[in-house]
Amino acid sequence: MAGQGIHIEGLSKRYGSGDTAVLALKDVNMHVAPGEVVGLIGPSGSGKSTLLKCLGAVIDPTTGRMTLGDEVIFDGGWKVRDLRALRRDKIGFVFQAPYLIPFLDVTDNVALLPMLAGMSNGQARERAMALLTALDVRHRAQAMPAQLSGGEQQRVAIARGLVNRPPVILADEPTAPLDSERALAVVRILDEMARQYQTAIIVVTHDEKIIPTFKRIYHIRDGVTHEEAGEGRRF
Repeated sequence: MAGQGIHIEGLSKRYGSGDTAVLALKDVNMHVAPGEVVGLIGPSGSGKSTLLKCLGAVIDPTTGRMTLGDEVIFDGGWKVRDLRALRRDKIGFVFQAPYLIPFLDVTDNVALLPMLAGMSNGQARERAMALLTALDVRHRAQAMPAQLSGGEQQRVAIARGLVNRPPVILADEPTAPLDSERALAVVRILDEMARQYQTAIIVVTHDEKIIPTFKRIYHIRDGVTHEEAGEGRRF
């Protein structure tokens, strides 16, 4: 999906008030173009999780402006009425744990979101199968989550995050439980999917194995982002 990708201007988040107030985000400025994967790194407590929750419309920012795709979603307040629909249709989430539904097979785990969005069962399953093929897990389409390896579960989770073709994907420590080979395979898949679907992807990570693969990195320290060029090493 074409558009502006992710654009954040002057974003702040304050918890509490008065003498007990904590400013978790102070002045975050960030841009991720369609088709680009960037890394977001920083020490524990630096504001990474808070930033991801703001971008994912899980918590309310205090001030600032956020654009996802071609839509301004926050400008001093939310500009969309249905945040649940925003998360479902505009934002894909990939977490450290796959969080697959244990009583649904692989295909149904991936097809569920588009069906909830109103797509027919046949169309949703067709789209799910196309992604499972691209991610090299089509042969596991009828398997239950418990029958999958860790790497297969993560690839299914990535398919689920991409299936609605959102303009934005937020990946929170997606490679933490994986060995080097599987971690780099996940990054390769995200990179390929970003280019194919023109998705803007932010990967929050502490994983030293994958940090050198990013062409751009945002460090977040004390609630403020600092951009730097990455190595862009091929994997």
